[in-house]
Amino acid sequence: MTRVGLAVHRTFHAIGHSRNFRLFFIGQAVSVTGTWMQSVASAWLVLQITHSGVALGIQAALNFGPILLLGAWGGALADRGDKHRILLGTQAAFGILALAMWAVVQTDVVQLWMVYGLSLLQGIVTAVDNPTRQSFFAEMVEERDLTNAVSLNSAVMTGTRIVGPALAGLLIATAGMAPVFLVNAISYLAVIAGLLVMRRDELRRTPRAAEGRVIREGFRYAWETPALRVPIVLMAVVFLFSFNFSVLLPLLAERDLHGDAGTLGSLLAVMGVGSLIGALAVAGRVRPTPERLSWASIGLGLATLLVASAPSLSPVLVALIPLGFVGVVFMITGNSALQLTARPDMRGRVMAIYAIVFLGGTPIGAPISGWIAEVFGARIGLAFGAVIAIAAGVAALRTLAGKRLRPEPAAAAVPGGLSGVPADASVT
Repeated sequence: MTRVGLAVHRTFHAIGHSRNFRLFFIGQAVSVTGTWMQSVASAWLVLQITHSGVALGIQAALNFGPILLLGAWGGALADRGDKHRILLGTQAAFGILALAMWAVVQTDVVQLWMVYGLSLLQGIVTAVDNPTRQSFFAEMVEERDLTNAVSLNSAVMTGTRIVGPALAGLLIATAGMAPVFLVNAISYLAVIAGLLVMRRDELRRTPRAAEGRVIREGFRYAWETPALRVPIVLMAVVFLFSFNFSVLLPLLAERDLHGDAGTLGSLLAVMGVGSLIGALAVAGRVRPTPERLSWASIGLGLATLLVASAPSLSPVLVALIPLGFVGVVFMITGNSALQLTARPDMRGRVMAIYAIVFLGGTPIGAPISGWIAEVFGARIGLAFGAVIAIAAGVAALRTLAGKRLRPEPAAAAVPGGLSGVPADASVT
């Protein structure tokens, strides 16, 4: 095999070795394209109704706020239930909510409270879907392929950002906003179809959580395991203050760059190019470390400063490529580190904590960033998050200096009371 062929094989290893993951990967590629389309349309719809950065922050808070309240419960449900069946339910619910959004926009009865209400319902479903989906990767692939699977999933999530926003901008400009929501509703059928035709007997079932205080045990386990605690604290800070692009980029497009929905679509698409490159670059790597996560945080801050200081559209587009690259490297490194460190019977709850810090910080961080951008401008909002990311990365490196955090073996013994399932089975 040539060097190029070996690199390609290493990058897409999980797809070639797992039929179930291959089906899931294809379904995600279709569905997440629709999700990005709806993300652009929803943000633009709120901005057109209110012309307010704070309103954008509130919508984001409603979309991700339930993660704070229900994320831990969703992780416990993932650890104690059938992940495959749970995902069938959540994907169907997402499709119904997108169809409802299409209906209110198409009939021209849409009001802000409707958008807020549907965003809240979507957030509730996300609180169950995210930790279940993140921990489901370990049931589709072997542990050695887990980082590769997470990276390829991130490649889908970010690579579709290239296509989704561009399609959304085109549809909004030519046919209005309603068709965007309809396309997203239909796209969920791809994931549902992939789940239905999976070979359930090939899934690597993880141990079920024992009866008891399941949620409290998950938080205690994560805090008492240093190899989990350090990355979680770092990600909590960065995701809270430095990852509010869903609020800042629409404001940057409309106010600072004096653009329209097409401009926003271009910003997200170009950022997606960088993210895709980053996800594929990480796909061949194994055993992410807290040190790499800390350096990625510093890189994220520096790349964000480049975007904030860019004077016009063209330099902003150029600067968004490294921002997308480093941003996805940070997410994949953190996600993979937690998955590979967590004990199999705790993985759903650990990934719920990841979802809480990744998405649950948005209800707090998004309104703060929206207010800063409203008062001082989107560039200042970006710079504020950049400084936080750099400081957090430096602080984490100083904390890690001289320490060696060894992850707990995936096949470690689990507490009594679990089902006799092989323990070697291992996420926006």
